[in-house]
Amino acid sequence: MSHSRIELDGTSLTCDLVARAARGDVMIAISDTGRERARAAWETVRRVAERRPVYGRTTGVGANRAVEVEWEDADAHGLRLMRSHAAGAGPLARPEVVRAMLVVRANQIAAGGSGVDPGVLAALADALNLGVLPPVPVYGAIGTGDLTAMASTALCLIGERSWLAGGLDGGGEADADAGLARGPHFPLSSADALGFMSSNAATLGEAALAVTDLREALDASVVIAALSMLAVRGSREAYAPAVHVAQPVQAEVAAAVRSLLAYELDTPARIQDPYGYRAFPQVHAPALEAARHAERTVTRVINSAAENPLVDVPDAEVWHNGNFHTAGTGLALDAARLALFQAGALSAARLGTLTEPSFTGLRAFQANAEAASGIMILEYVAHSALADVRRQAAPAALGSAVLSRGVEEHAGFATQSARATGEAVAAYRIALACELVAAVRALRMQGRAPSGGALRAAFDQAASVLPDGVEDRPLDVDIAIAADLLPRLARLLPSPDEAVHLRRAE
Repeated sequence: MSHSRIELDGTSLTCDLVARAARGDVMIAISDTGRERARAAWETVRRVAERRPVYGRTTGVGANRAVEVEWEDADAHGLRLMRSHAAGAGPLARPEVVRAMLVVRANQIAAGGSGVDPGVLAALADALNLGVLPPVPVYGAIGTGDLTAMASTALCLIGERSWLAGGLDGGGEADADAGLARGPHFPLSSADALGFMSSNAATLGEAALAVTDLREALDASVVIAALSMLAVRGSREAYAPAVHVAQPVQAEVAAAVRSLLAYELDTPARIQDPYGYRAFPQVHAPALEAARHAERTVTRVINSAAENPLVDVPDAEVWHNGNFHTAGTGLALDAARLALFQAGALSAARLGTLTEPSFTGLRAFQANAEAASGIMILEYVAHSALADVRRQAAPAALGSAVLSRGVEEHAGFATQSARATGEAVAAYRIALACELVAAVRALRMQGRAPSGGALRAAFDQAASVLPDGVEDRPLDVDIAIAADLLPRLARLLPSPDEAVHLRRAE
């Protein structure tokens, strides 16, 4: 797949590709194999529906599942489903989230289990390429299918609801008064209505964005922790290979820090550092493992035919099931947020050491004069952001719901978990930015810089854009600049293969 074109085939979509498609100016195409899978499922479900009931196609939905649709009402049935379920509420979802939803839904249909007319794939790709979006309110899903979001999309496709002009900057929320736009039209049949709507694409799209951002932030945090460690002349004993031999991911984190500090020859200032440095591998590794598990979980589901009913082409059958339920995704994201809070708490702890003269050799708060405030306020900002990470870390899976006259008696709230994960990562980035500002300022005031390698590159990138004045002044611009640097710093982290190679060499 090129940088300017992403081809959806139902089997090879990644979270990173979802993020690129949602946030970048790329062309979306559908592979021939994806179209053929969708076509085979479409032909199969029509044959099955002639001989036995198929949920939502020949019956009602929810508690009405046992009510058969009369043949003379068949054409109106699906239209009623689309209209009745397009009932979301609240502000509109961010444009990047809606684009991610369209990407995931197209890929799911290309996986070949929905039974929806394959012509809808071209329409979804056209919407993405034209930059138009269906209006999708935030509230309406609880982790058992994004019915309100998909119903609104379906009404746009059949021309009953207007498309909105969608931006690609990924920032801000879509406005209810956003300009209307000309978008694709596709005559989605009544029989295909439920097949199109029965999807968790909005939840999975937002989850894919969140885990992509989470991985990037965690990578950047290793580089920032190494800068802080250099600034306080920390000991590398806690990162010795023998300490981590029984924990592979922990060993990987320790090796990455050793690699970043490989050029530094300073004598440690103390025999044993605070937890922010000494326990960094032990705290960061679980966050990394949780993030990787969440990414694997989301990747697996966005490349599967998570449909109810599922069209089984080889067996020429339709299976009614619970594939719409995203319990596993929600639980993985819940775990990732809990681990992220622990990583954020260590970042705040390191920031605390960067305000202390006994650690930096500078005045308190890195001030340029007695009684000056220096970076004092950074701790308040970091802990304010960290409080939001803690608030969002509450497991969404602790909730449940009984709906539709008791027929749908469980919900995992993965939708809320996905949203909370994105918000938690955004807050964590602010805490990291505060630490980065403090670490770079400390090194500058000490007249020091990393001696070489990736850590020197990280310092140089930060120093080239962060203001160098140490007088008391507003630091909000510094924090914003540092937050924008995180993706670049993340790319400087030694890869796991490089870290393993270093560990073996030692």
